[in-house]
Amino acid sequence: MNAQTTPPDPRPVFAAATTWVTELLSAVTADQFAAPTPCDDFDVRTLGAHLLATAQRAAALPAGVDVRSMPFIADRFDAQEYAAVVARALELWSDDATLTAPVQVPWGEVPGAGALWGYVNESLVHGWDLAVATGQPSEAVPKAAAATLAIARQFIPAEIREDPNVPFGVVVEPRAGAGPTETLANWSGRRSAAWIPAATR
Repeated sequence: MNAQTTPPDPRPVFAAATTWVTELLSAVTADQFAAPTPCDDFDVRTLGAHLLATAQRAAALPAGVDVRSMPFIADRFDAQEYAAVVARALELWSDDATLTAPVQVPWGEVPGAGALWGYVNESLVHGWDLAVATGQPSEAVPKAAAATLAIARQFIPAEIREDPNVPFGVVVEPRAGAGPTETLANWSGRRSAAWIPAATR
């Protein structure tokens, strides 16, 4: 997302996405921590810690923190801390001026709204990862996922995936019957079919 383009207000979608992720994190049991996820780099415990780090970045950005220096993975899996950080983020983003103010994020300088959409996308895709890895409903926020997919198709187009600096895999063709959250995960490069129970395909 470039500095010349301010996308729509992401705050309602961010609230829906992070509420869902909070529910997912809260339902994970300790015996699931070592389970694999569709994100090859993460097991369930590490994925939860990464989601917490994502929320911490989203909260730090409107406070003027350079998030490029922040950890990619938090030091723990903590659903309650995630919920508290998200609440703080929503409060800090409540000022409309944060949406147009330019900020520095790992993918460049963008308007605040563009940065927050990036964290919405990350929350939903990793939320999908967590849901399918732990046997939870993976299409709980279809309207939020559909809105994010429209933004992702505009600002993270398929043709830029050849650039080694773009942190997304090649777009995967959605399977027949895929919902918007799974399709969003496919747009980020997830091969999802193996993670969907046969009874629901």
